[in-house]
Formats: sequence, structure tokens, C-alpha cells
Amino acid sequence: MGYRIDIENNSKSQQVPSAAELERWISAALDSQKLEDAEVSLYIVDEEEGQELNCEYRGKDYPTNVLSFPADIPEEVGVPLLGDLVVCAPVVEREAAEQDKTLAAHWAHMLVHGSLHLLGFDHIEDAEAEEMEALETEIITGLGYPAPYQELTAE
Repeated sequence: MGYRIDIENNSKSQQVPSAAELERWISAALDSQKLEDAEVSLYIVDEEEGQELNCEYRGKDYPTNVLSFPADIPEEVGVPLLGDLVVCAPVVEREAAEQDKTLAAHWAHMLVHGSLHLLGFDHIEDAEAEEMEALETEIITGLGYPAPYQELTAE
């Protein structure tokens, strides 16, 4: 598989995983769709920039964990660019603690989740959400982490 994953870290966080880990998690999502080649850009930010981007592109005035920006390139152009992911490191760190997950497991989940959005998956409709969550769970557990929605559905 020929993936190109460009990473730019603009966060002050000292807990951002290594480039190899970030690439592994994104690649796992891409592998699930048996892509021959793909290009993804990953941009890691802090809360201020995350909030600005979430407000500008989604109209929500708070930082969020992951934003996905699928590329809108016609297939006939032949460019394997899937799009851009923006991850807000402090939000991912806070959520991992709140959800009693390891930081690596939550980063992996956020990158798989965002990558699946780039691949066209969504969770607006219940049926779509079930399909996406099942695929996320398969990928995450395949990476050796606990099922990401386990505690959310156990109530």
C-alpha cells in the first residue's frame, strides 16, 4: 500500500504520539478499505486554533477533538488526496482522562474516526452510525486497543 501521510504538529503538548504511531493508526483505517494509495494531511493544534477552525468550518465556537476535511477532487484527476485531518491535542488528552482510556487508545480512535470520515463514512443517520462504529471497533481492536464505544453502550 502506498500511503503518504503528512504531519504538521502545531501543538505545545508534550504528549503527542510519535509520527510512526500516528501514521500506523491512519493507515489502519485506510487499509480497511483496501486502498492502493492515498494521501492524508494531519495537522495537530492546541485549543485556540482548534476552536477557531471549528467555529469557521462548523459554526461551533469550541475546540473539538478531530475535524475532517475530505478533498473534493474529481476521481478522473487521478490524485490520491483524501483530505485533511485536524486534531486538537489538549481535547484528546482531556477526553482520554474523562473516559478513563489510555492516551494512545484515544488518539488511535480519533485518527481512525477522522480517517473514516475522509473515506466517506458518517454517523448522522442511525444506520450509518452503526456501520461506522462497527468498523471503528474492528480497526481499533485489531490495533490491540479496547473497543472504543464499549463503555458508552454499557450503561
